[in-house]
Amino acid sequence: MNDADADALQAFAEGALGANLPPQVREWITGAGLLRDRPGEALALLEQARAAAPGHPAPLIALYRFHFYGHRLAEARAVGEAALAAAAQVLGRRFEQAPPTREEARGDAAVRFYLFTLKGLAYLSLRLGEPARARVALDELRRLDPQDDVGGALLQHVLLRHEVGGDPDSEERLQAHPARGWPAPAPGAVA
Repeated sequence: MNDADADALQAFAEGALGANLPPQVREWITGAGLLRDRPGEALALLEQARAAAPGHPAPLIALYRFHFYGHRLAEARAVGEAALAAAAQVLGRRFEQAPPTREEARGDAAVRFYLFTLKGLAYLSLRLGEPARARVALDELRRLDPQDDVGGALLQHVLLRHEVGGDPDSEERLQAHPARGWPAPAPGAVA
């Protein structure tokens, strides 16, 4: 990784934690939060913030939350996909060959942003009744976070329960789905 890429990655990681946000953009995001009773005006401010700081994760996080808590799940997922693309751009191709280290999955803000965004996309796809899209996100999350540091395995259990059907509270089902960690692949499934 060259110095420019390392600087961009560091700036993104800090931005995921709210740093380096231009004051005007921060004001727009704060103002949108005060306009919960006027969602049209709030959305306009959030879109302004996104346009003014297109590579910064904070406007995307704010816009995602706006749609998510407003129960506009398809819109939240679209913003989540944009956030994932932004994170992928700064992370580069580093995950193609090997997943992040456990230390990165636990402590690197940019990596955690990427992993939690994947988890959010899986959740939204489940809520939107699109299990195939959820599975794609969960498969990638499992590849990148095999230790389940961000807790995505719980969504995999939900998806498996949905696919298998039957009594979700049966003893056999409860033993097959531990409280933490990725489930074993189904017989014949590709892990």
